[in-house]
Parts: sequence; structure tokens; C-alpha cells
Amino acid sequence: MEKPSDSVVILYGTNWCYASKRARNLLEANKIPYQWIDIDKDTEARRFVEETNNGFRSVPTLRFPDGSTLTEPSDSELRSKLGLV
Repeated sequence: MEKPSDSVVILYGTNWCYASKRARNLLEANKIPYQWIDIDKDTEARRFVEETNNGFRSVPTLRFPDGSTLTEPSDSELRSKLGLV
């Protein structure tokens, strides 16, 4: 597994998932530093997502520097978490 950073948002997703692309676009548009990890290519990251989401590969799953996570957030939920509202 690529070592996640503790100082930026970690975005676990897949390249084929529209919601993962939407979350990436929101972070990039707002110049929020993040680390992208594709769970199709990283088995440890996939396990983290499954453990976080009761066995499901729910993406995007985001982990924040404060240790909290959001799974499949709407744009408004993600904006709120990031303090962009």
C-alpha cells in the first residue's frame, strides 16, 4: 500500500467511478491538497475501504487529517467538512 499522508486528505476511489471523479474535481477546484489512492491497484487500500465501510468497497471514501472519514459524500457534505460553505 502506498503510505498515506497524515497531513492531507486521502481520497480512496477508482478511475471508473463517477463519484470518485466528482470528489477529485471538487478538491482540485478548491485547491485542497489530497492524495489519490486507486483501490483497484492497491490491495491494502481496498482492505481499508472495506473495513471502514462494513465490508463494502464504497468509493469515494475520504480520510481527513483529523482521522475522520466520509463515504460517498455529496458535494454539499464534502464542502461542509472542508469548511467551504
